[in-house]
Amino acid sequence: MKITIFTLFPEMVEPFFTSSIMKRAVEKALVSYEIVNFRDFADGVHKKADDIPYGGGAGMVLMPDPISKALDEYGAKGKRVVFPTPSGKPFTEKYAMDLSSESELFFICGHYEGLDQRVIDEYVTDEITIGDYVLSSGETASVVIIDALYRLIDGVISNESLEDESFSSNLLEYPQYTRPARYCTKSVPDVLLTGHHGHITQWRCDKRLEKTMLNRPDLLSNASLSIEERERLLKILDSEDKRNSQRWMLSEL
Repeated sequence: MKITIFTLFPEMVEPFFTSSIMKRAVEKALVSYEIVNFRDFADGVHKKADDIPYGGGAGMVLMPDPISKALDEYGAKGKRVVFPTPSGKPFTEKYAMDLSSESELFFICGHYEGLDQRVIDEYVTDEITIGDYVLSSGETASVVIIDALYRLIDGVISNESLEDESFSSNLLEYPQYTRPARYCTKSVPDVLLTGHHGHITQWRCDKRLEKTMLNRPDLLSNASLSIEERERLLKILDSEDKRNSQRWMLSEL
């Protein structure tokens, strides 16, 4: 996959591509990237890339000319162009999987009060929000989206690592433990020390159901649960103090 990022602040993005798993993906030629400072496409001595909004209001808006010239120079027109914005469509694991299937992606990093709507209308195919909150820069949101999608590309990480992660089968991931077996006053659950794969698998399944029920019960209405998993969920619901606060969920399963 080739990723091209258009930004006024390349220094905010570059470290992501030269560190950790992404660095290895780039070295293995699974991902390539280019970071474009679209201020270089602005006119005048000061390379001005923003201006006051028509109609008044606080802040500045990114001008259409510099970013349009940059997008044309790099052949983005007619291709998959992502613009992270609080007013976009919600980003999900399913959305990440869709984007990960592309051979080329372009990202526009907004700043200040946003991007001139004419650029969005002309070039952008995907307006995406990563959550119901506002960030000060599109660079941060772009990196979040890229981090979620590139790891789904074949060869970046093992398929085994992806199987039981959060949102696979619309369930959250089970708790993880490592050495030492006892830390301060807390011990690793006994079942994980038994070496009994069947019991460990069942414990992990229960914990995925329990964690999803407590933190994201909305996911369970679309979860692909087996009959056994539904039965185990009912048992979890009937335990401790969860029955009263979570009983409503049963009608959705």
